[in-house]
Amino acid sequence: MEQLLQITEDVSGIIWGWPMIILLLGTHLFLTIRLKFPQRKIWTAIKLSVSKDKDATGDVSQFGALATSLAATIGTGNIIGVATAVSLGGPGSVLWCWLTGVLGIATKYSEGLLAIKYRERTADGRMLGGPMYALEKGLKMRWLGVLFCVFAAVASFGIGNTVQANAISENISLVMEGWIDPETTKMITGFVLAAVVGFVVIGGVKSIARWCTTLVPMMALLYVLGCIYILCVNHAYLTEALSLIFNEAFSLKAVGGGTAGTVLMVAARYGIARGLFSNESGMGSAPIVAAAAQTKNPVRQALVSSTGTFWDTVVICAITGLVIVSSIIAYPEINQEDGGMLTKKAFGMIPYIGTPILTFGIITFAFSTILGWSYYGERAMEYLAGKRSIVFYRILYILLVFAGSTMSLALVWNLADIMNAFMTIPNLVSLLLLSGVLAKETQHYLWNKNLDEEQKE
Repeated sequence: MEQLLQITEDVSGIIWGWPMIILLLGTHLFLTIRLKFPQRKIWTAIKLSVSKDKDATGDVSQFGALATSLAATIGTGNIIGVATAVSLGGPGSVLWCWLTGVLGIATKYSEGLLAIKYRERTADGRMLGGPMYALEKGLKMRWLGVLFCVFAAVASFGIGNTVQANAISENISLVMEGWIDPETTKMITGFVLAAVVGFVVIGGVKSIARWCTTLVPMMALLYVLGCIYILCVNHAYLTEALSLIFNEAFSLKAVGGGTAGTVLMVAARYGIARGLFSNESGMGSAPIVAAAAQTKNPVRQALVSSTGTFWDTVVICAITGLVIVSSIIAYPEINQEDGGMLTKKAFGMIPYIGTPILTFGIITFAFSTILGWSYYGERAMEYLAGKRSIVFYRILYILLVFAGSTMSLALVWNLADIMNAFMTIPNLVSLLLLSGVLAKETQHYLWNKNLDEEQKE
């Protein structure tokens, strides 16, 4: 088992190394330029995300689709992951994480556009779409769509399910420490969590979206308010923190005696990797639920989808990074080696409620991720084996929620990282090879000001 764990850790490190970072960031940059910087329309996109397209076809509202995708992406990566990037890559990693989010808006936009462009209606009236349909209908590469779905289904059991359930049970067991022994707490947590997840996912995308539209805004707002409080406490150090972030992001000073590259290279590696992993732009997961949105045309939903990366990385990850760096300056005794401890110490500065806010944030973020990924996995299974497979998938998914709450997950984490990378490659193929379609649709609906036009069947 130890050998297997080491092998998967090595493979994950290779896959998520510089080649994948360059491929993803290169795609972000290429699509940004090819589509004439759709980031310029982010405020239009935000406005569209809270409006409804009356009489438009789809299963859930545009905001419902956005909330579900945000539920899957806003998670422990935003809280612990940014701190880990700072501990490994230094303060400069915050800026690279932020820049990745800015450029990633174009990729998330493109994914949403293709999801609507190539979605299809089932016999019972449901809307299905995602990278697998873009690959099949747009590029005639069904085999690659099948591979994407295999990787997505497996990933849903890992990063979307068991590791999130484990994060919830671990945090609750810490809260109950001294009252109930950890193993009993984890068993009870697993049972309750599996029951609640089962209750939600059995209702399908409408039930999931309904929960997410309530949960996501509440948990994000509470977390951001906590961050703002810390920034107010650290206000005397904000200028120094910003200066440190910008200076180290572009510093050519050697690291590790000149053997590990420059500060810039290290900051870029960890900042970009965390940004890419946090917002899932390019991974191909979010367009699966975007395809269910009620929208007049592909570009309207593309704009709404793009706000997911804006909120996830450009706002939440940036605020988290500033909180971490300013706290390091204000309290130099904080252990910078441990990303989790960095975050815990920072939120501990909020009297009485700081630690509960952090704990509540981790639990609700992880729970919402379980809900969002359940839908991704369902759609992947339906594409592979038909509608009848959904009930078996749901049963297995619910059982794994319980299992994840009670088991050690180091191996699962590594396998999930690998599956996420394997998902990404087919999706990037569809985005790059269909960039001409993306440019044409964007020019017609967005730049020619036809956003209110109905899509032609």
